[in-house]
Amino acid sequence: MSNRLINLENITKSYGSQMVLDDMNLYIRENEFLTLLGPSGCGKTTTLRIIGGFETPDKGRVIFDGADITNLPPHKRQLNTVFQKYALFTHMNIAENIAFGLKIKGKSKAYIDDKIKYALKLVNLDGYEKRMPDSLSGGQQQRIAIARAIVNEPKVLLLDEPLGALDLKLRQDMQYELIRLKNELGITFIYVTHDQEEALTMSDTIVVMNQGYIQQIGTPEMIYNEPENAFVADFIGDSNIIGSTMIQDELVEILGARFACVDKGFGNNKPVDVVIRPEDVELVKPEEGTIKGVVSHLIFKGVHYEMEVMANGFEWLVHSTSLFPVGTEVGIKVDPFNIQIMNKPESEDEEAAPIEE
Repeated sequence: MSNRLINLENITKSYGSQMVLDDMNLYIRENEFLTLLGPSGCGKTTTLRIIGGFETPDKGRVIFDGADITNLPPHKRQLNTVFQKYALFTHMNIAENIAFGLKIKGKSKAYIDDKIKYALKLVNLDGYEKRMPDSLSGGQQQRIAIARAIVNEPKVLLLDEPLGALDLKLRQDMQYELIRLKNELGITFIYVTHDQEEALTMSDTIVVMNQGYIQQIGTPEMIYNEPENAFVADFIGDSNIIGSTMIQDELVEILGARFACVDKGFGNNKPVDVVIRPEDVELVKPEEGTIKGVVSHLIFKGVHYEMEVMANGFEWLVHSTSLFPVGTEVGIKVDPFNIQIMNKPESEDEEAAPIEE
């Protein structure tokens, strides 16, 4: 990956007595698709607004391309923001909407006309110049909002839940559009969402946030396969999270049964949390499993069956392409590589504590 474009250094922000960001450090590389992911109120939109210049941090600095821009107003920053509410000017046609920023900059008519054509082509809306915003669907309006941001040639595009108001099919189409745009334009995208699937689909890097702290930073594969704590594991997809005991390196006791694993360095007879994804639980004949259980629940999900298996007092969530009817006795096996061991938090507070990069 190329060099760091944006550095957030020790950013702290409160609203009244509520601390929203607590000493946050984060860097964003040039030409990266970085997603801030987390539940409502975790500080992701505030982070975006601080980068955009719509909010000023109480403490800390925003460094952009080597320069301190902490107190620079939004219009002087080399970035553009696309909000969930498209905020198109209803009294202007599409061409005028897109040209708005360029006119303020005093660009020539020929330059502006060229840019409008180019931007509409990029978002697959050729020939829409004369249309009015209210004649467009939600997805088309959102694409115009993106076109309007792109024509200003920002170095960075900030996107605040821009697909939140669209239906599922449109949202998926737009996800592919955004990935294509990023690749074609070579600009940095910083994207805010609470939708895990969206983050996993689109990002180069995901920053998982909770209660104003960064919980984990990594590629989608890392975040999904190697969550650093129970919050991340639980937030990204379904998981079986089970309080267990690390007997010794590469051996863990889960619900009274011993499973081989690949993790080391947790010590001997230490309490840990184990994460096992539902698709990694293998159902076999009762005598072939490490532990036995009974299928208590079954739903067909299209690609796979989702089952719940009651085994040793724990309800295991299992995804499998094989069907085991409710009431079937089964054995549970897990490949050692699919058992993820995590340190148990000492307290509730620690669950939201920051994790060092």
